[in-house]
Order: sequence, then C-alpha cells, then structure tokens
Amino acid sequence: MVRYAYANSTLLIIVTVNLKIGDKFPDFQLPSHTEEEIQLSQLTQSSIMDKHLGFFDGYPLIVVFYRGFFCPRDLQQMRQLVQFQDELKVNYCRLTSISVDPPIVQAAFRAGLGAEWTFLSDRKREAIAQLNIIDETEGEYANCAQPYTFVLRPDLTIHKIYNGWFFIGRPTLEELRLNLREIMETFSNYRYEAYNTPEVKKIRIPQQEWGDDLPVVGANGSQVGHGVVREFNLQTGNGTILQDDGEIIFFNFTAIPGKGYRTIQAGTQVIFEVVNSRLGLTARNIQKPTP
Repeated sequence: MVRYAYANSTLLIIVTVNLKIGDKFPDFQLPSHTEEEIQLSQLTQSSIMDKHLGFFDGYPLIVVFYRGFFCPRDLQQMRQLVQFQDELKVNYCRLTSISVDPPIVQAAFRAGLGAEWTFLSDRKREAIAQLNIIDETEGEYANCAQPYTFVLRPDLTIHKIYNGWFFIGRPTLEELRLNLREIMETFSNYRYEAYNTPEVKKIRIPQQEWGDDLPVVGANGSQVGHGVVREFNLQTGNGTILQDDGEIIFFNFTAIPGKGYRTIQAGTQVIFEVVNSRLGLTARNIQKPTP
C-alpha cells in the first residue's frame, strides 16, 4: 500500500506495509524509556549462557502498540501484562510496548504500572507509518498507534497478529501463553534431553557431580587456571573471571562446587579448571585457593 504526503511542496511517497502471519516484522530501532537506542532483534537474541551451551534459537517477542497512558483500554491491557511479566521471565520470553509518547512520559507510565519490560518511543511515528497503523480518526486518539499486538518468533517472523481496536480483540494472557508455547516447542532446547548431554553438562554442571566433598582442582587432568572474579550476575547466575594471563573466561554458578544456588563475589581470587565449549573457554570447579 502507498500513501502520499506533501512537505515543502514536494511529493513524498511513503511505502507502508500490510503485514500478515509468516511475514518478517521490521527490525525497528527506537529509543527506550531510558533513551537508549534499542533494536527489536536485540531483545530476541540468545543469552551468552545459551550460546555456550550451543542453543542459538533466541527468544519469542510480544510487541504491543498502544495509544498512550491516557487510554483506559491501554491501561487495562498493561495491567494484565504486569501480571504476566514474572511468568515471561521464567519462560525466557520477551515483551516490549511501543507508543508515540516521548521516553520521559513512557518512563513515568511504566513506573506507575510497576512494569519491568522495555518501552519504546516512536515519537516520530516512523514505525507506525511503515506498518500503516496510524490512527487517523478525529477523536482523542488521532495520530497515535492503532492498538495492535504482534507475537514474533526470534527471527522476527510474525506468529500471530491481534487487532485491538475493540478491546475484545486484544489477546488474553492465556492466548499469549499458548502462542509462546507453540513457538518454543520448536526450539532445540525445549526438551529435557537437550540438557542431558556430556557437552552441555560441561558448562551447566549437575549438582550430583560435586558430591559431598570439594574435588581437587585439576585432579581429572584438566588445565588449571588462576585469576580473579571480574563480575557475577545474581539474576542470571553467570559471571566472568579475569585470568592471570589477561584473558577473560566465562562461568555459570553451577561451576562452583556445592548445593543449591551458589554465588561468588567480584574480586575473589580463584583457581579453576579450564573447559573448551562451543563458544570458547569456560571455567568449572571454581574454588578459592588454599593458603
């Protein structure tokens, strides 16, 4: 579809897209509520842990176009999504919402909702113009986004489209849950068997391997490394070690012998075994050196 506009007496041809299921969604780059430039494909990329395990499928993404903080129907939909956000975290799924509001307004709306996902600002209306979803009515919602929700596969292929002009057309949480399941069932790591392999268990180490005693570092013939913990993320359970030779090596918390969820502080001196994974070197059997 082609729309026409005039600027400074010059005819501009704006090509817009009528998308359907199976099409690729445009990889828009927009400022977030913190004014950081974010590309949609950044939100669907595999984590560094998944890459070390050899899983490169990425994550599904729900994209919600909303009119603005002033719309009562948008407010209702956002409140429902706030109820869903914790489930999305444990399901390894992603969510973003887009409006023409400036980032500072989105940040305030997001904080008031208690939302934790990324809000994106299409203040210049370039994305909604390309998608041909600008509201051109005469009402209070003129020149905002029509309320569409897109469920995308990690490569931004459209899996489902919801037209929310009437609120009944917007997806329920159960519909979104089923959409995400349909996508994730096709992933290489969806089933238990994908994790129960020697290659994966070199990185995501089963607790059973450690037993009751600390295994001697290097007793299995592995190369022994020395360094200091550079960082450890409590949320992801992943960290890095700066080796004495200046190289940085990745590790998951399961590489620390013990039971339950183990942590380690940045700045801790450690010795460890060096393992070669699909994405490079990783550490296992991480311990503090004995005096």
